[in-house]
This record gives sequence, C-alpha cells and structure tokens, in this order.
Amino acid sequence: MIDLHAHSIYSDGTDTPERLVELAEQAGLTALALTDHDTLEGLDRFLACQPRTGVELVPGVELSCRYLGRVLHVLGLFVDPLDPAFRARIQDMRDRRVERNRAMVARLRELGVPITWEEVAALAPTDTVSRTHFARALVARGAAGSPQDAFRRYIGDDGPAFVPLRDLTPGEAAAWIRDAGGVAVVAHPGRFTSRAFRWDEAMAELKAAGMAGLEAHYPDYGPQEHRYFLDLAADLDMVASGGSDYHGGHKPGQHLGVGTGSLHVPDAVLDQLKGRRPGCAV
Repeated sequence: MIDLHAHSIYSDGTDTPERLVELAEQAGLTALALTDHDTLEGLDRFLACQPRTGVELVPGVELSCRYLGRVLHVLGLFVDPLDPAFRARIQDMRDRRVERNRAMVARLRELGVPITWEEVAALAPTDTVSRTHFARALVARGAAGSPQDAFRRYIGDDGPAFVPLRDLTPGEAAAWIRDAGGVAVVAHPGRFTSRAFRWDEAMAELKAAGMAGLEAHYPDYGPQEHRYFLDLAADLDMVASGGSDYHGGHKPGQHLGVGTGSLHVPDAVLDQLKGRRPGCAV
C-alpha cells in the first residue's frame, strides 16, 4: 500500500517530514510522497530519512493552477528538488502566495474583520502561510465558529475574501514538473467543482496539456465516484494515482495510507507512474 499525497508543516500540515516517515512506517506503507503546496522546502529533511527507512520516499509538490475559472491542484511526483530552474519557478510561486495572502488580509479588513498579517503568519510553523492558517486566525478572532465555517463564510474558492494566486495554467505546471524529471497528476478532481461535473472532455484536455495521471483513489470519494475516476483513467490511458491528502491535526480522522479507513492505493501505481517519467517508454 502506498500514499502519494501528504502534507507537512512546510505548507498546511501539522507534522514534520520526519514524523510523516515514522507514521508511514507504522502504517506499513511501501512508499510515501511529500507534496506540500507550492514549496520544496521540506523535501531535504524528508529525503534525508531514506537511508533509515524501508519506505520509498517520493519527492513531490502540489501546484495551484487556474482552470475553467477555478482553482485546480496539480501534483508533481518524482521531481528533482535540486533542479535550479524548478527551484526558481517554485520560489516565484512562493512570492505570488505572499502577495495573495496580504491581499486576502486587506479583503477581510474591508469585510469588517480586523485581522492582521502578523497574527495569521504567527500560526504558521514555517514561512509558508496557507488558507488553513487564515481559517485558524479567523476562529481565534471569533469571526468564524470553526475552520470549515471560515472557509464557507470567507476564504473558500467562492468566498468574498478569497483572492486567487496569479494564474498558472495546468499546461505550465505540467511542463515545469516534466522539466524537473517528474510526473504531473491531477489532484482530487472530484473536489474541483460540483459532483455533477462531467470530467470526460476536461480530463482529455488536461491529458493533452501534459497530465500523466489523476487521483482516482481519494478519501472523500464514495464508491460511485471512485469507480468513475478509475474508469476514466483507464479510458484515457492515464495512471489512476491516489493518496490520503494527509494534513495531520488539520484533518481529524484522516490517516496516512488509509484516509478515513477505506483508502487503498495499490503498490503497482508507483511503477506505473515511474514509467511515465520523461525518457521512459509508456
């Protein structure tokens, strides 16, 4: 069993990279990917654990893109975290995130929530500030009853305080990932918009833009949705990837490898993705 989608303190998770490796060992995983949002900063600590563990550690990242007017996340798996061009591009993404975050503070203040950048940043254990930290700050201020309420009322994709990152297209993300030796995977497509959305044509377009796989195995999917994405991946000759999208304490009840208990990503998926890396024959 493998898990190709997990987050650490370097984006919006609560566990260190080292702790994630320990949890993967305890869960009996054969492979784990660290895929923090728009940053490579935790990968050196993560990969430094490789000599001490039997779990295969996969370097990854989760890039925020804009597609059909909404936020679409793209996973880059097997990327080279030392690639100079890729590091420069990710640093630009980090700079964009800071600009976006400060704009969201201003938007919240316009809405009557007197929040400051300093109180939001203070909740992040590293330099990466995400909407999860905004949600916690809003709860602390009494402006929301829970993190979920904060997203619903203010900072969700359709919320009045949400400010999207400067546009990165899925095709650009796929090219960046490919240039860094990695494989691009559409993250949790079932969360992209309403469950009534038909992915047939959209996913074919994303495949043409450079996506090699899609997350067909995901904790939030019901049996019908799981089967739909498995069949879609097969129809389009894309890899049916998957992972828990583990965030530690920010997602209570989610566990590495098994999600809420029923997730199971087959080991064979790892070799299928490796076969889609640049220079490998499909």
